[in-house]
Amino acid sequence: MSLPLLAFAIACGLAAVHLFVGAMRFLDGVPRSRWLSAAGGASTAYIFLHLLPDLAAAHHRDGAESEVRYFLIALAGLVAFYGVERRVRLSRKETEEEEHGPGVFWLHVGSFATYSLIIGYLLLHREESGTLSLLLYGGAMALHFLSSDYGMRLEHRDRYDRTARWVLAAGVMLGWLIGWLVEIPRPMVDALFAFLAGGVVLNVMKEELPEERKSRFGAFVFGATIYGALLVAVQ
Repeated sequence: MSLPLLAFAIACGLAAVHLFVGAMRFLDGVPRSRWLSAAGGASTAYIFLHLLPDLAAAHHRDGAESEVRYFLIALAGLVAFYGVERRVRLSRKETEEEEHGPGVFWLHVGSFATYSLIIGYLLLHREESGTLSLLLYGGAMALHFLSSDYGMRLEHRDRYDRTARWVLAAGVMLGWLIGWLVEIPRPMVDALFAFLAGGVVLNVMKEELPEERKSRFGAFVFGATIYGALLVAVQ
């Protein structure tokens, strides 16, 4: 299978996570499902053991004087998603309604649709070429979507099933399509990966840390260890 077709198949798989996470009843309940914590650990391992090391060396490839700019962009990604999540949490405290207002809902969904679009685009323009790199990236992002989508569904309840999941799935597929049609300069690809790195770290931690979630630290360590060992083994 050619890489564009494999990337399309993975994009479809990522869209399916958005669409069907609500049907995965084994994820429900408190304490937090071990599968969700393990998924968060695995996607975090991908960022720290694969993506960030590549970004640390990207300035040589891109002709930049320092790698700091990519870490600044990663910080910007973390701060941007922190801002979105803080606005969502404040909205919950400010109103007694079960659902957020439309403005907050679309801010949350729109930011994650853009996030999904970037992830879909990078299926075809990764930091490393080749089938193995694509599979590692696709697997890490599928596990990340499993965790983040479950959290978004808890936040928005029925509106996730009615609207948000379709918007997020469309974001992934649109990202793949743009990636197939448009190739941007390599420094911009690295910048997108840097922004993604910051977003993934923030979104994993905000799902794992709230006390009421009763997350599974052991499962998180297990996921990070297994995926981390796989990444080290294939380097």
